[in-house]
Amino acid sequence: MEELFVNNNGELLPNKGATLEAGNRGHLYGDGLFETIRLIDGAPINLDIHILRLKEGMSALKMRIPNFFTSAFFSERIKELAKHSKIEGGGRVRLSVDRSRGGTYRPETNEVTYFIEIYPVEKNEFVLNQKGIEVDLYTAIRKENNILANFKTKNGLVYVMGAIDARERDLDDVLITNSKGGILESTSSNLFVVSNGVLYTPCLKEGCLGGTMRMTVINLAIANGIKVYESAIMPQNLLIADEVFLTNAVNGLVWVGGYRTKRYVNAISTKIVNLLNEHYSNKILSQK
Repeated sequence: MEELFVNNNGELLPNKGATLEAGNRGHLYGDGLFETIRLIDGAPINLDIHILRLKEGMSALKMRIPNFFTSAFFSERIKELAKHSKIEGGGRVRLSVDRSRGGTYRPETNEVTYFIEIYPVEKNEFVLNQKGIEVDLYTAIRKENNILANFKTKNGLVYVMGAIDARERDLDDVLITNSKGGILESTSSNLFVVSNGVLYTPCLKEGCLGGTMRMTVINLAIANGIKVYESAIMPQNLLIADEVFLTNAVNGLVWVGGYRTKRYVNAISTKIVNLLNEHYSNKILSQK
């Protein structure tokens, strides 16, 4: 299956050779942001939430938002790309936005360019991992809590270094912390802790990513009678929790089996995965 890209001119480009223009500010300075979007039945889900976060991030980066940056526009481009890539089931899309070329640390313009990549995903629905993953804390680099903390900017070194640390320690993932020692997220996902049937997740003001799947899980849980509280999560909360799971746009939900010597069950995780699949199945059927 050929992997394809679409550039700012709407041109479809195969994943062969160089596709990045010289002087790209995302490449040179990390002057950009991105969204990772899941496809089900070849169509993007949660796209309205993704585009809203994208625009909020662009405003924080003082980029000019083109009038055509709408959910309808990107939905059309993504579906076209999926069709050309022969992706009719599950897929993963990366939508990148960079400040246009020109200047050094001081840009010459606040205009933007966009770039879309698409890749197939084996499963068309969300499937809970049968074996819980193993995690621990990452404290060598703390995530800064500032106006960019809730967005997916192209400065991802804290996540890269955390992922390397997990590999070196023979862990599946590590949990990113802030300057106060609070746990924010993993290297690629938001965090949920379950105690006595109640969900707890770090609040956005603590500096975690404002994940689209995080928001979906919160809303689904509340709609199905599960209490959810946004609050600071400290290491001691993991030691008394019944369950811990991670969420992101592509995987949906990942069950954490253990933190150090602490072991977790997956009852709520299983229930929420089922709710997610039911939610998106109903949504897709209603659009046909």
